[in-house]
Amino acid sequence: MKRVIVTGGSGFVGACLTRTLLTEGHEVHLVVRPGFNPWRLEAIRDQVRLHLADLNDMEALQQMVGQVKPDWVFHLATYGAYSHQADMRTALDTNFTGTINLVEACLKPGFEVFINTGSSSEYGFKDHPPTEDEMVEPNSFYAVGKASATLFGRFTAQRLDVAITTLRLYSAYGPYEEPTRLIPALLINGLEGKLPPLVNPDIARDYIYVDDVVRAFITAARNPDRVKGQVFNVGTGIQLSLREVVETVRRHFEITTEPQWGSMENRQWDTSIWVADNTKIRQELGWQPQYTFEQGFRATTDWLSQNPALLDYYRNKLVAKRNNQ
Repeated sequence: MKRVIVTGGSGFVGACLTRTLLTEGHEVHLVVRPGFNPWRLEAIRDQVRLHLADLNDMEALQQMVGQVKPDWVFHLATYGAYSHQADMRTALDTNFTGTINLVEACLKPGFEVFINTGSSSEYGFKDHPPTEDEMVEPNSFYAVGKASATLFGRFTAQRLDVAITTLRLYSAYGPYEEPTRLIPALLINGLEGKLPPLVNPDIARDYIYVDDVVRAFITAARNPDRVKGQVFNVGTGIQLSLREVVETVRRHFEITTEPQWGSMENRQWDTSIWVADNTKIRQELGWQPQYTFEQGFRATTDWLSQNPALLDYYRNKLVAKRNNQ
């Protein structure tokens, strides 16, 4: 059993990682910001130890980390991944300064491994699958903060000979994803035999099922000597256009309605090429994705169908979003 700190545990990937850690018998401490939304944690609230802390409150971080003395640290707290999170200073304070503070707080008691969560957006717009040693060209303040945190972690690992690594995630989806995101919106509308508003059909992403992402985190934690100072892309290596995604959804729900392409405006980060080169994590850690998109979508649909209270929550969130537009 390991003592584990997870920041961002009330978020999508963090909540799924937390569940896996609990299943494996680890002692899990969640660091969450004051005023966090607890909906992803309600079923496991009595199984975790909750710590309210701001990543920019160094004194509180040092006190909390000193009490826990973690073996593993998973840093998933973030700001800026959603379009409504647009404040520059909050993005940099959370993604960069907050990471520095957490690393420094954890260095004092020591740890086996510190896993930072990066983003494919650190690379910016590329016309090919970028490798981990390519120059980063961030395409947002969020990405600037993420890239800076990655560089800081790598430098600190090399300077102090400690196991700090960054996993650069591509487009994760699955249970507990934010209800207003693309895949949940397709799922909820699909259950009603319809499609949501859609952007350009040629927009593409590397969609990776959250269970595969969680396995990447656990695999990295179990191999501290192999990941020390390293960066790993976590994606399937397969790019899907929105057209292909929607066709999968239409087949699954037998939807006859034609997609209304362009009924939603493109976002600033939308592009027709966005795919991982996952060669490094395959070769060095033996990790590889186990879910195709269709398998992951079916698993997510089954999960939501089996949890009626959460299905209602997702529906209500989508209705609220439509009403606010």
